Amino acid sequence: MKYLMAIDAGTGSIRAIVFDTLGNQISVSQKEWSHKEEKDVPNSMSFDFKKNWKLTVFCIKNAIKKAKIHPLDILAISATSMREGIVLYDKEGNELWAVANVDARASKEVKYLKENYKGIEEKFYKTSGQTFALGAIPRILWLKNNNLKLYKKVASISMIGDWILAKLSGVIAVDPSNAGTTGIFNLKKRDWEKSMVKKVGLNNIFTPCYETGTVLGKVTPKASKQTTLSKNTKIVSGGGDVQLGSAGLGIVKKNQVAILGGSFWQQIVNIPKDTIPPKDMSIRVNPHVIPELSQAEGITFFSGLVMRWFRDAFCQSEIQEAKEKGIDVYTLLEQKASKIPVGSYEIIPIFSDSMKYGKWYHASPSFLNLSIDANTCNKASIFRSLQENACIVASINLEKIQEFTNINIKEIVFASGASNGELWCQILSDVTGCKIKVPKVKEATALGAAISAGVGAGIYKDIKSASKKLVVWEKEYTPNKKNHKLYKSIKENWIEVYKEQLKLVDKNLTTSMWKAPGL
Repeated sequence: MKYLMAIDAGTGSIRAIVFDTLGNQISVSQKEWSHKEEKDVPNSMSFDFKKNWKLTVFCIKNAIKKAKIHPLDILAISATSMREGIVLYDKEGNELWAVANVDARASKEVKYLKENYKGIEEKFYKTSGQTFALGAIPRILWLKNNNLKLYKKVASISMIGDWILAKLSGVIAVDPSNAGTTGIFNLKKRDWEKSMVKKVGLNNIFTPCYETGTVLGKVTPKASKQTTLSKNTKIVSGGGDVQLGSAGLGIVKKNQVAILGGSFWQQIVNIPKDTIPPKDMSIRVNPHVIPELSQAEGITFFSGLVMRWFRDAFCQSEIQEAKEKGIDVYTLLEQKASKIPVGSYEIIPIFSDSMKYGKWYHASPSFLNLSIDANTCNKASIFRSLQENACIVASINLEKIQEFTNINIKEIVFASGASNGELWCQILSDVTGCKIKVPKVKEATALGAAISAGVGAGIYKDIKSASKKLVVWEKEYTPNKKNHKLYKSIKENWIEVYKEQLKLVDKNLTTSMWKAPGL
């Protein structure tokens, strides 16, 4: 038997996953990581490439060990990562500086660009589908303004998944699906738009852009020694987590829809690559890993991370109870939450706003409508309210995409960690009014990266055919009409309440959970 390895550099963790060539997951090794704010750099989110490479090496070695296979049997490796995170290198290919996905340090730079180049964000958005909110140009401009000596050494750029592949192969390159999230990109051409950096006075630091599934090289002797990987294993161009996740879900044709419920939730709809992004800049548009497609995308901030926070901060007794019962703590919490009625006794979570890509910020994290009745306001009801809220915000984002694309959404594929929860799946169906399909392999992002590796290894003809062959469905959920009607009212109420919470941020009475630079 031969195998493929996927490396998934997510917001909250790094994982190495071994698959066989039939798409079956053989082993996984995971380490949580965090991205800290730099001292005296407000709203920054640095990426510690030295520490994080050690974690990556551990996961690779451990995944091989757990799979009980010989490294020679791993044909190819590909990687996927949180988008927007970037790594800058010197001319020798050494890392100089890196930030994670929602680094928002460049507020002054965004304001400078908008004030000195009238209409620049709108113009760039029309070409790239990206605003400055998570873009690379303001961040690189920040580096130039704050560390000119380091900036002058910068010779190339890649995304974080590409960084892992570069560490393994010695080749620094990018793919369209991930590089497109820098905003320095042309959706139609599926390549860098170099005129953008020239216009704002930045250096040309672009690396080759290869389509997902392209062989970059093989494992270097140095990387082989570090990881135990074979020097014969091919290293293959990967992609953004959402786009490769789409391939792992069978979302490879026009008009298909999916929600990936991970640390962030992404709501995605496949559209032709020549589709012009909406004028109001309400959502983002990214290149897909399928060359003829782009994706309209809504994002819900921190849905999975909020659940992790709730678990760690308030559920120690449930963690112990779940351990004694031999089940996952989230399964236990869902069992308790399933006894709570629709609406969670009117508890209103305030975390992520729906997507407003052109002017993106969130209210202060909070819960409203809490009562002092322990029978109704308890961990189970708060847990359910968080599940409901994630689904409500996702639903609002999908409605925005429907308005832009004129696509009538009736079926949604749901995957990643959140889709493990049966209650969460049913709530999503009830909120959206759509059929929800859950794949057998819920870690779709990793499967998508394995598909990419398999294309490079010659196991699969292309991503489309591999996706069709490997994706197997496990469950379907249909909406409860009565609950759907109730959630419509809850959603409308939540929208109005959130507007009021944003006003408190506007008055500097509360602190935004996250605010795009320049606002």
